Amino acid sequence: MGINELKKIVRAPRLSEEVSAALEARIARGELAPGDQLPTEKVLAETFGVSRAVVREAVARLKADGRIETRQGAGAFVAQAPKSLNFRFWQGEGPALVELRDIFELRSMIETAVAELAARRRIPEDVSAMQKHLDAMDLALADGSDGSEADDDFHLAIASATHNTYAYRLVEFLGRHFSDSRRLAWAGPGRDGALPEEAQAEHRALFEAIAAGNPARARRCAQQHLRGAASRVGIDLAADLTDDAG
Repeated sequence: MGINELKKIVRAPRLSEEVSAALEARIARGELAPGDQLPTEKVLAETFGVSRAVVREAVARLKADGRIETRQGAGAFVAQAPKSLNFRFWQGEGPALVELRDIFELRSMIETAVAELAARRRIPEDVSAMQKHLDAMDLALADGSDGSEADDDFHLAIASATHNTYAYRLVEFLGRHFSDSRRLAWAGPGRDGALPEEAQAEHRALFEAIAAGNPARARRCAQQHLRGAASRVGIDLAADLTDDAG
């Protein structure tokens, strides 16, 4: 099935997305005015019937969007004025396929550079962290469970290995959007086929390149992983996204 034959890839929204959307709607309606303090994490969890971890993720999402601000020791407050930067990839049930292609291109631009720098700067503790998440994905493959959280953590561990605070924060900020494209490999129609195994083979090659301290190979492996991930959802990345390290 080609790129012109699909318009949307439907995914179930996360609970945290539903909670953040509900809070944002209250802010938009004026029920929560600028400067108002949000209810406590415990109260919000009870109100929405979700865990406190879900509430924390929803609040982090709104903070990243500039809708709320947190004050140490005081809690979360509706921002006096939303930040000018409110960067989102899509709204609603899922991205159009052409948007998903652009997301994969962006991932390629960012993750190849991150992998290359991680291979230059990784220390033993970084390698151990990556290995831990790689092992978690192996376990998910073995028992047929969703390994997308470990997948996210693996890519964050690579970003952490750059030892660049802003590189890590960028990957962390974008991670919830990237994770939706990663989750397709774990929860798609081919879950009982070879798709997750293919992705994991790419993860392992990427890990080995970074652990070996080979920046050029790490960059190529990251590019190959992104091409593979895109291909598994019917997207061919543009030829000008080169595999060369430069």
